[in-house]
Parts: sequence; C-alpha cells; structure tokens
Amino acid sequence: MEELRRIIEALLFAAPEPLTMSRIKAIVPGTEAGDIMESIEELRKQYEEDARAFQIVEVANGWQLTSKPDYAVWVDKLFESRGKAKLSRAALETLAVVAYKQPVVRSTIESIRGVSVDSVLRTLMERDLVRMVGRADGPGRPLLFGTTKEFLLRFGISRISDLPKLDEIEDLTGEKAALVEGLALEEGGAEVTSQVEIERAEYAEAADSVEDMIKGAGEETTGQQEEEAEEDARDDVAQGEA
Repeated sequence: MEELRRIIEALLFAAPEPLTMSRIKAIVPGTEAGDIMESIEELRKQYEEDARAFQIVEVANGWQLTSKPDYAVWVDKLFESRGKAKLSRAALETLAVVAYKQPVVRSTIESIRGVSVDSVLRTLMERDLVRMVGRADGPGRPLLFGTTKEFLLRFGISRISDLPKLDEIEDLTGEKAALVEGLALEEGGAEVTSQVEIERAEYAEAADSVEDMIKGAGEETTGQQEEEAEEDARDDVAQGEA
C-alpha cells in the first residue's frame, strides 16, 4: 500500500489534468478502486498533518494536486505576465443560465436574459465553457447548449450537481421580492408577477456565484496546469461536436 500511495502521489504531481479512477487503474493494472481511494485519503491526511502548501481536490470526476488558496497571491505573481480576460456581466449571466438550465436552447436563454445572446454564446464557446450538446425535439430542432469539462475545471467542481442550488444563493429571496414589488409599482400598483422577470433576477444573482467560484478555483490552479487543462478541454469539445 505504501508503494501504491507513492505512485499515485507521483501521478498527481505530474498530471496536467485531473486523474480519474479509470485512468489510474489503467496506469497501475490490477489495482482495486478501494485501494486507490484509501491511498488518496491517506495522502490528504498526510498533507493536512504536515501543513503542506498543496492539497488534493476532487474535480471533473477525478483528483488533482493544487496549491492552497492561502498562497494564491504568490502563485499569481509567478504567472502575472500571462493575464486572463475577465468574463463580462452578460457572459456570466448567460453562463449561469446554461449551467442551471442545461440542456437549453438559445431562445430560452434569451427569454430569461431579455436580450440576444448570439455573440455571448460564441464567446463562451471560444472560452470552452459552453458547447453544443445536441438538438431539441420540436419545430426546427434548435441546438441545445450545455457546459463543458473546462467549465468543471474552472469551477473546481466534480459534477454539475455540485453547483449551489438557486435557493441557497445569498439574498436571492430578497432580490426576487424586491423585483416583484418594483414591477407592481411600475404597473400603477397592480399585482404583477412575471416569471421571466423573476428568473432574470435569479440568474443575475447566480452569475455572482459563478464569478466567485471561478475566482476561487483559479486561486487553486497553477498556470501550467490550467493551460494544459484548457488544451485537453478543447479536444473534448471538438470530439463532442464531431
């Protein structure tokens, strides 16, 4: 078991992307899943006891060795010359809609946001955060959009179900109530409860959560790991669209 733990530690250190259970088993034939999990947990415990500056995180259905957020300021300085374009508010809102509603058609995104999203969707696809996942049943069979493996990597989550639920997002209920009240005032005091308008408020708030999660995950990922992960994610998106 000691030797297996060292092998897994070496693999995690060298891997440019999260290592899945199947990948580890393929590299180390004859290894049982239970032994792999036990080795990973022992490594985690050892790193915590030794107060190491790095940790093992579960992300994109695998495990990855990352620096701790506490040291992000120094890691950022190491790669500060690279820079990274920040997502606009419109892109964050659109990304939130896709993340929570997927698979979703463009018309649904536009009905929630209230504006055309053609250019924003193109930007998100160029960033490998959104991809086409199929076609909907219905007139014209419109394209369906969903998130990518790169989305999971950027968020530092293992699966879509790990995203915070809308009712867990801070102050969401208050914002919805304020929105409904504002709509009522605009209509001369009439009772107005537009579901579309309420959903816009929900996803605007969700976009804040999206932004915070991207920032947090970025602090835990080294520049080199992120660059190589993006290359792999592009390959996955290309294969999915082929």
